[in-house]
Amino acid sequence: MAPRVSIATDVCIGAGQCALTAPGVFTQDEDGLGSVLPGREDGGGSPLLREAARACPVSAVTVEEGGGA
Repeated sequence: MAPRVSIATDVCIGAGQCALTAPGVFTQDEDGLGSVLPGREDGGGSPLLREAARACPVSAVTVEEGGGA
């Protein structure tokens, strides 16, 4: 099963590490906060997904295993 990726926007400080690490999954919105690209909620098969979550300085990125097919 595919992972489920999310960003806690109430925690995100806009450091951009997720978007820099895995640009195929994450971007920054108009306010500079991290967001998951549309259709990439499953991580898009990115090998950098978990590294992007680890790179977040405030742990706003969550990767849940088995979130969907």
